[in-house]
Amino acid sequence: MAQRKVVVIGSGFSGLSAAASLAQAGYAVTVLEKNATPGGRARSFSDSGFTYDMGPSWYWMPDVFESFFQKFGRSAADYYHLKRLDPSYKVVFGKDDALEVPASLPQLRAVFEQLEQGSAKALDRFLEQAAYKYKVGINQLVYKPGRSVTEFLSLRLLLDVLRMDVFQSFSKHIRRYFSHQKLLKLMEFPVLFLGALPENTPALYSLMNYADISLGTWYPMGGMYKIIEGMVQVAEEQGVRFCYNQDVREIKVVQGKATEVLTSTGAFEADIVVASADYHHVEQKLLAPAWRSYSDSYWNSRVMAPSSLIFYLGVSKRLQGLNHHNLFFDEDFGPHAHEIYTDPKWPAKPLFYVSAPSVTDSSVAPAGCENLFILIPVAPGLEDTEEMREKYYHLVMERLKHHTNQEIRSAVVYKRSYAHHDFIADYNAFKGNAYGLANTLLQTALLKPRLKSKKVNNLYFTGQLTVPGPGVPPSLISGQVVASEVVKEFPVAGEAALNKQNKFVYGAV
Repeated sequence: MAQRKVVVIGSGFSGLSAAASLAQAGYAVTVLEKNATPGGRARSFSDSGFTYDMGPSWYWMPDVFESFFQKFGRSAADYYHLKRLDPSYKVVFGKDDALEVPASLPQLRAVFEQLEQGSAKALDRFLEQAAYKYKVGINQLVYKPGRSVTEFLSLRLLLDVLRMDVFQSFSKHIRRYFSHQKLLKLMEFPVLFLGALPENTPALYSLMNYADISLGTWYPMGGMYKIIEGMVQVAEEQGVRFCYNQDVREIKVVQGKATEVLTSTGAFEADIVVASADYHHVEQKLLAPAWRSYSDSYWNSRVMAPSSLIFYLGVSKRLQGLNHHNLFFDEDFGPHAHEIYTDPKWPAKPLFYVSAPSVTDSSVAPAGCENLFILIPVAPGLEDTEEMREKYYHLVMERLKHHTNQEIRSAVVYKRSYAHHDFIADYNAFKGNAYGLANTLLQTALLKPRLKSKKVNNLYFTGQLTVPGPGVPPSLISGQVVASEVVKEFPVAGEAALNKQNKFVYGAV
């Protein structure tokens, strides 16, 4: 019998993960990518001798990446070289007031103890619990498809869920261990990757602190796009076909089954469709109203992760006082958070992040130059104008000058900005969000948009708007979870194919 045809829409981390996994399991997989290159938000571009990662810049949870490549008999080291950063990152609290976070746990314990007596032992207790959450969360909960409450009904898993503080806020949880304001800011920072405030994020996600402190902050030499290149190579080795510059216009549905994916250039037959593109866009723009599972009011009631105003800068000199990763917590996060989540507006005094990969990797900038990636988290759905971008460019550059004691603007030889309009144009991002759906308690697991359509029998969703949630490792896992569900529900006929699928379902995932 002919192979079942799978069409994957989008080639971000989740789409590549799903495509490679399904091809390995015996399906004929075609990936349709809107842009000219793969990667989605993790694309890369080069200009004026500088090479920029467009989106993700943090490499955490190296075990998740390694696990993915090992499923194909490979290792991450076959595609890129990882370097552990030490210090992991730098936090700027004010003028001449900064903290470098050492990679060494004994050194970090000493930093904690210096700030708050007894906090070194408190850190040990906190990390012991966080390690348990990471082990159970990553190995069990995160790989659940979130389609039925029965997935969580085993006594052992129920006990694990209770032990992992799912119903307690991270903010309350962390204050059981620490009281110093700098330590609280430091420990609350990793959960911001989940797109929600610490007080609205389940304490389960202290597993992010374990990923940060115990597993380390890494960098793939050459940039984050090296991961994409490796995943594309893995997918192609499994037989995946990639079609670029394919702007998907419609998913044709006949009697509750997706039969074709129509693009700006043609039609692609499908037995199964996996949408790795923006969930809201697929539902509201690519499906006829009769086949939509969620209403406009549903989507407008979702708590979205922030959007971002990003600047890609090339500087014609080396800079002092910047590490690879730099967090500027020199203003009060309360008002900024209010302007993101409660009363959406452009922030008055934003916190921001600066990545300077050229500190670690000379290949991303010309000799004697610096490569800067500056990100300001902002509310989704804001009016995005060039005038507003320029205002924040000068605001941030002035604060960089203040904190690093050097003039930078006059040395900028390359500049590009990226915000809401670009996220919409390039990725059809709902409200121009940069990061998907916030991981609040009411948007966790079963309470997220489902990974399978309620009305189209062979349409699945993967990525940052469904389970397990936003971020690079969760998106990579999301693709594998969807692939596993497809294999269970639409097996390929033939003994050889069944052997592949059994190995995939019961051995790999």
